[in-house]
Amino acid sequence: MSDVIIIGDGPGGLSAALFLAKNGQAVTVFGQDKTAMHWAMLYNYLGIPQILGSDFMKIAREQVTKFGADLRDQLVTRVERTGDAFTVITESGESHNSKYLIIAEGKGLELAKSLGLSVTDEGVEVDRDFRTSIDHLYVVGRSTRIQRSQAIISAGNGAAAALDILSTEKGKDFNDFDTPPKK
Repeated sequence: MSDVIIIGDGPGGLSAALFLAKNGQAVTVFGQDKTAMHWAMLYNYLGIPQILGSDFMKIAREQVTKFGADLRDQLVTRVERTGDAFTVITESGESHNSKYLIIAEGKGLELAKSLGLSVTDEGVEVDRDFRTSIDHLYVVGRSTRIQRSQAIISAGNGAAAALDILSTEKGKDFNDFDTPPKK
């Protein structure tokens, strides 16, 4: 069983996976590397003067894997809340369980709607930490801002959700700060 399952491998999902895996959580990401980023040219991602979206995704996927996240090239067709856990069912019929679930499914919203989440014209309703009305369920990225999607904003959403999960698990506020190596 994973600590956290993430559905979606765009900037929101991968950012959450990075923060969580880097801090010791067992993370499984389901996605097929078919995000809208592959049609993007980024000039507005702070710290990166310019990069093709596909190159950005390649680097992001490698970074997340380096920290131990399990990236699976599988389509999730169903999600269920089972007691204190979530069950994710893939197209092949496999089921996977986790304590936390982060949905970053883009603008489709099928999985979010199937769980009965409140959806408006803007997207899925979440709080400032991207928590939904269901305990331990988060929605990040374009799913929460359908008409105002930006890679850097989606990545920030994923980071905020991950930090909220890490804080919950530690029982106190958690910040992910790293310092440069000593010379």
